[in-house]
Amino acid sequence: MPESRNVRGWSDDEFLTWYGALEKRHLANLTFQEVRRAVQALSSAYVERRKAGGIDNALKGAGKRAAFALFYAPLHFLIVREAVRTTGAADSGLKNLVDLGCGTGASGAAWALEMPSPPRVTGIERNSWAAAEARWTYRTLGLEATLRNVDIARFSLPGPGAGILSAFTANELDEDSRSNLLAALLNAADRGAAVLVVEPIARKLTPWWDHWTNAFEARRGVGMDCRFEAWLPDSLRLMDRAAGLNHNILTGRVLWLPGQL
Repeated sequence: MPESRNVRGWSDDEFLTWYGALEKRHLANLTFQEVRRAVQALSSAYVERRKAGGIDNALKGAGKRAAFALFYAPLHFLIVREAVRTTGAADSGLKNLVDLGCGTGASGAAWALEMPSPPRVTGIERNSWAAAEARWTYRTLGLEATLRNVDIARFSLPGPGAGILSAFTANELDEDSRSNLLAALLNAADRGAAVLVVEPIARKLTPWWDHWTNAFEARRGVGMDCRFEAWLPDSLRLMDRAAGLNHNILTGRVLWLPGQL
């Protein structure tokens, strides 16, 4: 595996600029304490209990939406960026990047910004609020992007020269939809697309992971766990502690299949 590094030789300026803009955007009408309480509620209702309705149900209300955008999205950015650096996905020379279930756009942006020449991003997101937030994320980070407000099952995946990202998405799906997603990803990889999958490391959220890993490794792909010490902005670390959480170490499960240009 390539060593983790910043391919473009940048500092974390892009991440910090984006996070600072996030604070201004989401703390304009909410206090720190309101968002902190929402982080706790979101963690309980969605991350821990996995209530019916998934992300759509979890993101009802301004507080929880702010909590997701201001707290969880930056963590996703950092985890995907580390996955990209560790797998060498930044060296793939992609011209286009499709982010399936892109949420607020953080994960796709993390991969795109690691590329020497950022590719055009297509975000696929059925939740209207998240899609609007993703548009803002891409614009704020200076990325050329298009948003498709559709279900991922209705989007035809590209082949050679394209990258496909599924980050923190497959665990949201029912079994049939997840099986269909795997088949679509493997088909795209067989046609030459590069595929990166990132999911939570908790086994209770990903009991299907071994099956996916075997399918990727059968195509000479790579499966790995990602674990690294995270540097968080002061206000994000403060919110983490205030919400009774601990993200000093960030983790994720990663699958990678390099594509063809």
